[in-house]
Amino acid sequence: MVRTVTTGPATSTGAAPRRYDSSAVAARSLLDRLAESGLDPAARRWVLAALQGDDALAACGRGEEVPEPPPELADAPSAGAPAHGRRSFLRRIEVQGFRGIGRPSSLEFPAGPGLTVIVGRNGSGKSSFAEAAEAALTGRNLRWDAMPADWRDGWRNLHFDDRTEITVELQLAAEDGPTRVTRAWTGESVRSARGEVVSPDGTTAPLRSLGWDPELARYRPFLSYDELGKAVTGRAAELYDTLTALLGLTDLTEAERRLAKACDRLSKQRDRPGHEHGHLVRRLRASDDRRAAQAADLLEARDIDLDRLASIADDDGPADRQQHRVLRRLRRLSVPERGLIGDVVNELRGAAMELAMAAGTKGDRARGIVELLNRALEHRERHPSETDCPTCGTAGVFGADWERRARAEIKALQPVAANAAAAYERADNARDQARFLMAPMPSWLPPDSELGRVWAEWEAGAEIADLTQLAEHIETVGRRLRSTAIAARKAAGEKLDDPGDGWGELAEQLGAWVRDARAANAASETLGPAERALEWLAGIAKEIRAERLRPLASHAEQVWHRLRQERRIDLEALRLVGRGARRRVAVDVAVDGSENEGNAPGLLSQGEFQALALSICLPRTMVPDNPFGFLVLDDPVQAMDTETVEGLAAVLAEVGRHRQLIVFTHDTRLPDALHRLGLPSDIRRIQRDATSNVWVAESGRTGPAGTPAEGAPPAGGGGAGYGGAGSRTPSGSTESGHAGDLLGGAAGAGSDPWRDYGSQPGPFSDLGR
Repeated sequence: MVRTVTTGPATSTGAAPRRYDSSAVAARSLLDRLAESGLDPAARRWVLAALQGDDALAACGRGEEVPEPPPELADAPSAGAPAHGRRSFLRRIEVQGFRGIGRPSSLEFPAGPGLTVIVGRNGSGKSSFAEAAEAALTGRNLRWDAMPADWRDGWRNLHFDDRTEITVELQLAAEDGPTRVTRAWTGESVRSARGEVVSPDGTTAPLRSLGWDPELARYRPFLSYDELGKAVTGRAAELYDTLTALLGLTDLTEAERRLAKACDRLSKQRDRPGHEHGHLVRRLRASDDRRAAQAADLLEARDIDLDRLASIADDDGPADRQQHRVLRRLRRLSVPERGLIGDVVNELRGAAMELAMAAGTKGDRARGIVELLNRALEHRERHPSETDCPTCGTAGVFGADWERRARAEIKALQPVAANAAAAYERADNARDQARFLMAPMPSWLPPDSELGRVWAEWEAGAEIADLTQLAEHIETVGRRLRSTAIAARKAAGEKLDDPGDGWGELAEQLGAWVRDARAANAASETLGPAERALEWLAGIAKEIRAERLRPLASHAEQVWHRLRQERRIDLEALRLVGRGARRRVAVDVAVDGSENEGNAPGLLSQGEFQALALSICLPRTMVPDNPFGFLVLDDPVQAMDTETVEGLAAVLAEVGRHRQLIVFTHDTRLPDALHRLGLPSDIRRIQRDATSNVWVAESGRTGPAGTPAEGAPPAGGGGAGYGGAGSRTPSGSTESGHAGDLLGGAAGAGSDPWRDYGSQPGPFSDLGR
């Protein structure tokens, strides 16, 4: 979301004066071009939504209206004034108990533009001062973050047991006295520090009251050797993000990223059903369900009927309703208990044994005669008028006399036949039990099923007359019937839990595909305007980035031209390219006059890389909207040769005319070059003893070539390691060219390519707009 930031005390009307916001200016420029673009209304809504954030993009995707740009964009100025009214300069850094500094030690600076070079050997406390200033204002140090935990734990000085504290005094424009920023550590962790701000009137407030958190990240008034190395060779996105924030392009970049992400999401949504189509059809074809076959046919049709597919997906009933009824009955089916089967089998076998023992005995014969006579008597009772024998036909034998004799015979034989009769009765009862157990197969049970086939075999046992064979049949077939029935009952329960027999999962997938297909249709309609919007926005963003980067890139090329000295290496272009994860700053370098476009900087040496990084990073401190009038450079000279150092000296001196530069270095070639070239600077030498006492050993000023420098050693006097005998050149010239000719200005003509951007236009007057 594009925003306008305000700062400063309230005016007499009660309103806070609005600060120049380069992000709002970039968005205003975009809106002006959008109004004149002729882009269709649908695509225009996507551009406006991208500027206003993810929620607006989501609403646009749903077809909702996108509100007009917020007032801060509509009222954004087309150009802005520099930040003179809020610029700050360093006045003092005081450190105790931190890193290489033990007892309290301080460095003081004139609160305004100028170049201060602090020289000291390795271990003299230079970096401790630089990192202390950074830690005081930001609460962290980028060099620490890249180090192992054990290294970070060594932040406290070992020679000082008292309070660890850093105080940085700043002179803010339009204020009479200094603003003090203090950070003190109370615990062992480097993260345990607490900071406060004391205003010139003595008011105390937390650090966040300065409101500098985003600007400390955007303009970074601290630049170490490590950061310079990463500026060109580090992660591609880091320098891109730094420059886009510096130039007020972050919101524009975010809008392009959001819109690209929305287009990618819509594109994936449009294509998802196509990716899943073949897999879904194969799964449906592999199913036996009739609905699956219907759905597969519809999916392979030329015009897919989504409504019919949705109706099929919603059908969660059984595939075969008749089978479903069978399953319900089968789940309630009763089968003979194992104990009952065992009892019947035992009874059959017992009856068969008794029957075998009675066979052929007098009792068995007597039982037969008694049974025969009883049947004859039953026949006479039914047919009393007949007297002929129904078996042999003898006439007149069935009379009252025969009936009397027959009854007497039965009475006489019954005691003899009693045991045999009991054996036969037991056998009949056992057979009846077996037949009752072998109930007929239910009519609803499919005879071709496994249980139906076993049941038919079981039922056929009712025809077996032999008790032993019947017992064997019940025992073997009954066991199979029982196990088959239990398995079928369990399977029926499982199928009833999923009445679709696997269709439920397929139906769910089909329903999801239908929903995706409908969303894809909507996405396809929406994607066209969104892609047109992205194409337009990407092109305009590229133009705006190039326009806003051009002044900074131009001055980066000029700084590089000065630093490269006589090398035939040209910095041809600095470009912001790509977006998202592929965003980067393209640095085009041509070596030895090569005309190959986009020649990679990988051919540069480490010193040339350092110079290239300085060429990119130094101009950003000159951006008008930068509230920090100072820049702290720690060891920028490493890996540079002498010629490059001389070029750097000239560049630093020229920047020092308009900004406060504080350079820490162990390399005496930089102060030597400043002396030799007669460039204005304040040079100090610091030392540190074995107990971490740090002090300024010597100081002096260099001035224009050919004039005595205030505090500088006389010619031939050595100059404490910077500026020795014979370092001066004839009046009006230097060995590497006059500073007035720096970056293309005419020597001695009063030209000033680094003009102060608050009072008159200059090369950086349009940076940050």
